[in-house]
Amino acid sequence: MLRGLILPGTLSRVLATFRPCFTAPTFEVFTALVAGLLTQPVSRTVCGMLTGAGLAQVWHHCRAHRFFSTARWQPHQVGLTLADLLTTCLVSPGAPITVAIDDTLFRRRGKKIHAAGWFHDGSTAGQKKIGYGNNWVVAAIVVTLPFRTRPVALPVLAALAMKGGTSKPDLGRDLLDTLAERFSDRDIHLVADAAYGNGAFMGLGAGMSITTRARTNAVFYHLPPRRAGQRGRPRLKGQRIGTPTTIATTTPWRTATVSRYGTTSTVQLTEVTCLWYGSWRTDTVRVILVRDTTRTTTSTAHGYDIALVTTDLHATPQEIITRYAARWSIEVTFSDVKTLLGVGQARNRVPKAVQRTVPFGLFCHSILITWYTLHGHDPDDTTHRRTTAPWYRTKTEPSTLDMLIKLRRQIIAARFMPTTPRPATTQEIMEVQQAWAHAAA
Repeated sequence: MLRGLILPGTLSRVLATFRPCFTAPTFEVFTALVAGLLTQPVSRTVCGMLTGAGLAQVWHHCRAHRFFSTARWQPHQVGLTLADLLTTCLVSPGAPITVAIDDTLFRRRGKKIHAAGWFHDGSTAGQKKIGYGNNWVVAAIVVTLPFRTRPVALPVLAALAMKGGTSKPDLGRDLLDTLAERFSDRDIHLVADAAYGNGAFMGLGAGMSITTRARTNAVFYHLPPRRAGQRGRPRLKGQRIGTPTTIATTTPWRTATVSRYGTTSTVQLTEVTCLWYGSWRTDTVRVILVRDTTRTTTSTAHGYDIALVTTDLHATPQEIITRYAARWSIEVTFSDVKTLLGVGQARNRVPKAVQRTVPFGLFCHSILITWYTLHGHDPDDTTHRRTTAPWYRTKTEPSTLDMLIKLRRQIIAARFMPTTPRPATTQEIMEVQQAWAHAAA
């Protein structure tokens, strides 16, 4: 079977981008574990990655564990290198970079796990949305792939949240500042949910903006009036406007067409330029209210469906709505990395291993999407999928699972490529067939 680590040339070229982030021995382990995580259909632990790479009987398992616990490499350096790759290959030159920031919980068990605790977990069943594990704040670059109508969020940076430590919004601001420093020649538009609409993102630099969702009890104020010779300190805010409900009842609405969540719809919207003094102090913002009159929603109670707050004073309301809708792609990414790649299944406990294993899995997801976009996509992929699964009658685009299956089979083909002219043995043929079947598991 496998005599050593053998990868497809296309995947090797993508992984070669990260060579400066590692020493020579560590880079060899990095490439092996990336391939192992992507090919392993079950048990995506550290030893499971080694098994997926086909090296379980070649390397001692300590070599894989040391990669996370003691090896010399920094997740932030790898993440910034990945961000460079994404912006070069998947973002138009000079175009603004859309960054989505959110947090998610990777469930764990045990009292000795570094930074584990009870955190909010929206995926938990029942009324108490809490779970025990490691909570990560993730920054992802949102891109639109040429073969997908919906945007995709590709994680590039992650920070571990700890009880009693730096708050999650502050961690998110640190990640955003890191990306802004790396791409100082680009405009950066941040999208985040209501939990990140607070003072941590006040005073963003030039070329940066944030778009988030306003809470129903948020209070807005008019811009401060111009001074007319009065004595004393200038006013920092104008007259009180009120909550989004007040704006919905006092400002005129207009009809517009917006594109969001892969569809185009007609909605009503209104906007006002003001201050959100309680959160962002003197930063000028725009409040954009949206409501869909074709269905019964919360607009019955509040007069609107969603209230968006943005510091972008130049984009049209339709562009702001589309940009915020792209935030949902990071939620899809969280689901994919947990269910398809098994990120979070590794049972590391020591600080360095905990701080590295989840970011490594997030990077693998971004590497998978990048590889498929640059080297793996074929228009016949979706047709073949619909032929083998005819119940998918409306499927028109490859899913993340389709991309993963194709890369798995590319790796399998590279492993079992014959090196001698002799015919394959029965055992080798059975191994290939079994591995090919497991690739779609």
